[in-house]
Amino acid sequence: METTRKRRAAARADVEQLRRRVYDFSDLSAYSLRDRLMIRIADLVFYLLIRLICSTLRWEVRGGERLDSIYAGGHRAIFTFWHNCIFSATWMWRNRGIVVMSSVSRDAEYVGRFIKRLGYGTARGSHTRGGGRAMAEMAECLDSGLDVGFTIDGPRGPAFVAKPGAVTLARHSGQAILPFHIAARRYFELPSWDRQQIPWPFTRAVVVIAEPVYLSREARSEETARIQSDLQETLERLREEAERAAMGEE
Repeated sequence: METTRKRRAAARADVEQLRRRVYDFSDLSAYSLRDRLMIRIADLVFYLLIRLICSTLRWEVRGGERLDSIYAGGHRAIFTFWHNCIFSATWMWRNRGIVVMSSVSRDAEYVGRFIKRLGYGTARGSHTRGGGRAMAEMAECLDSGLDVGFTIDGPRGPAFVAKPGAVTLARHSGQAILPFHIAARRYFELPSWDRQQIPWPFTRAVVVIAEPVYLSREARSEETARIQSDLQETLERLREEAERAAMGEE
């Protein structure tokens, strides 16, 4: 009995340490005074901008019951979407404790701090800097009952080309990939690699959620490749469907 209690206490301590790691604000002491000021100013500006715009949108969600089915089955969700709708998605899924991948750069601090204000966590690393460590931390989050999220064509593109991170994580964790897309009727498109869309205030925004995708831990490379191809097609279809719905062209 005593051994069991100690193991449970150690497990609780590990989960608590993980939560502090992903949800607490990063220590900025290694940055210069100027950088610390810039990070804190950008944090507040981004937070206020997304809150002021997205709180006015007229939201419509299609397929919300599919997320409920994941939880009903005792699983966690791997939210998977294109980078160009990240502005709207950050507001849509706020305050759910979703952990997203973040790089270890100074620029990432701008994003990391304001999304934590919206109830997200960050796993530090990226596909180019510390990606393996971040993937391992996201797997640990799923094992500890936390959802995670992927901008699947990030962090640098090419746009609308699905990378294997979500499928890899699903195979190792046994959890569910949840593809979705968000489209706004009226928006401003940034001249960036991802064609980032910033919705106009008070416009219509449509969220389309696909069926969850499960992948066995014993899946072979052929099945993994098929799921990856299917996920690419699903995300393309969701984008077309959401854009048509937002424009009232169904």
